[in-house]
Amino acid sequence: MKDEWKIGPHKFSSRLILGTGKFADGDSMCAAVRASAAELITVALRRFNREKTEDDLYAPLASLEGIALMPNTSGARDADEACRAARLGRELSGSDIVKLEIHPNPHHLMPDPVETLAAAERLVKEGFHVMPYIAADPVLAKRLEEAGCASVMPLGAAIGSGQGLTTMAMVRLIVRESRIPVIVDAGLRAPSEAAAALEAGCDAVLVNSAVAAAEDPAAMAAAFADAVRAGRAARRAGLMAQGASAEATSPLTSFLGAEHRDE
Repeated sequence: MKDEWKIGPHKFSSRLILGTGKFADGDSMCAAVRASAAELITVALRRFNREKTEDDLYAPLASLEGIALMPNTSGARDADEACRAARLGRELSGSDIVKLEIHPNPHHLMPDPVETLAAAERLVKEGFHVMPYIAADPVLAKRLEEAGCASVMPLGAAIGSGQGLTTMAMVRLIVRESRIPVIVDAGLRAPSEAAAALEAGCDAVLVNSAVAAAEDPAAMAAAFADAVRAGRAARRAGLMAQGASAEATSPLTSFLGAEHRDE
């Protein structure tokens, strides 16, 4: 049986989503995308540049088979800017999936919850499959689900920080309450953190800096792909319950039988 997840009508087998910023060049980016086996790739609207082909990411990404592009609204400071970016992204790419990002402060890049909810409500009504990037806030996640978003994307840590899953406790709450896909986005540094997110019940992870800033981006992309598959397999297999004390893995009663007690 296929283990697929959905964004609107779009089905995906890979649970690794790749971002396309920070790569040294288009060739290393495409090599990483292929090695990741990712089927959903996000690209910032400003990287669509048909007039300056050396800065354009759309053309090389569009040439890859089996890839769905997801324009993002990175750089938007409020709901109005994000909605304009989403519409332009759909026009340029033909994709009805949008990663909604609104972070007005360039110093910490934390997502604005008020403007994100306002933009999501408008974009859903315009037929977008909206994937909002948010703080790990269970209340906001539920409000976005009720607004019709296709997923929620709580951060693991600040964008580009490589601090890992610092918000795991809140992410677990979001997973427990959510009826739409939960995708950890931002902050991941190591493949083991991606595996932990999938083990905790997240549907996918989005990784960018951890791959693009690696010494060998393609090799790191492959490592993340392996980790995501392992984490998902472990989740489906069922992790054992945690105990408060030691519990022997082999019976001790016969080993510590009467002959030992008589000594």
